[in-house]
Amino acid sequence: MKFTAEQIAGILDGTVVGDPNVEVFKLSKIEEGTHGSLTFLSNLKYTPYIYTTEASITIVNDNFQPEKPILTTLIKVEDAYEGFSKLLEYYDRIKSNKSGIEQPSYIAETTKLPENIYVGAFAYIGNNVEIGDNVKVYPSAYIGDNVQIGDNTTIFPGGKIYSDCIIGKNCVINSGVIIGADGFGFAPTKDGGYSKIPQIGNVILEDYVDIGAGTTIDRATMGSTIIRSGVKLDNQIQIAHNVEIGKNTVIAAQTGVAGSTKIGEHCQIGGQVGIAGHLIIGNNVKVQAQSGIGRNVKDNEVLQGSPSFGYSDWNKSYVYFKNLPKLAKTINELEKKVDGNN
Repeated sequence: MKFTAEQIAGILDGTVVGDPNVEVFKLSKIEEGTHGSLTFLSNLKYTPYIYTTEASITIVNDNFQPEKPILTTLIKVEDAYEGFSKLLEYYDRIKSNKSGIEQPSYIAETTKLPENIYVGAFAYIGNNVEIGDNVKVYPSAYIGDNVQIGDNTTIFPGGKIYSDCIIGKNCVINSGVIIGADGFGFAPTKDGGYSKIPQIGNVILEDYVDIGAGTTIDRATMGSTIIRSGVKLDNQIQIAHNVEIGKNTVIAAQTGVAGSTKIGEHCQIGGQVGIAGHLIIGNNVKVQAQSGIGRNVKDNEVLQGSPSFGYSDWNKSYVYFKNLPKLAKTINELEKKVDGNN
């Protein structure tokens, strides 16, 4: 897909300085620009590159004035970084503007689809599914019986939504996500084995939720596992049965949350964090990467360590942790002196 400088300036309400008909078909860093690429300059320390870049078009701030000859065509805008971001959003909308129903795909007769929808090849949509307007179901996705999906939600290739789950509006479910698999529920038996406890609940995702690739969210034993509005989950996260995550909380990759834990609003949880079950995590909590949470957490706490404790206390303690070999050596030397004097 190609765009001219004149077309891009029109999208960004900018001004062309150079050839308005020059075309671009790819993006690049300014220091790695090549013919046919579009780049931008917003950080002043990269200014020298604008005189050597081979990018065909460069977006710059309105106040930029070159001090030497340049080869690239400029598009001047109020804020180059913001303009480049706007262009990325525009391009992404065009790229993902798919519609229609590809074959082969399976759609149950009891499911009614809106006119504005995309269903990719080899997708499966079960019985009594309710799908909103402008939903995109990419190839090899699975949507089970009685699922509800709100407007403008996207399910990327290989996303799986099990039966009875509810997905809100403007959600993004990336490849390999599994929503609504059975929770980890087993009861010990007299013979030393385990008997499976039926998981008859569901998962509810509210609006504007993003789920990263390979993440799993288990259905509740009874009731619902709930991901509130605005939550963003990274790749390869495990959310167990009956967990609830408050609105606008963000969680980084490889974190695991055990069953029935409630996480508050506006929390920030780092990667590889482990959170035990049946806990209550307050609002505005920050948890540093690789921490282990085994207790209830009050609002506004900042935690690190495993088991975790206060972030500032952890930093102070770390000074002693890393000096333990030296401290042990000093103590041994003092003991030898004391023994020698006796």
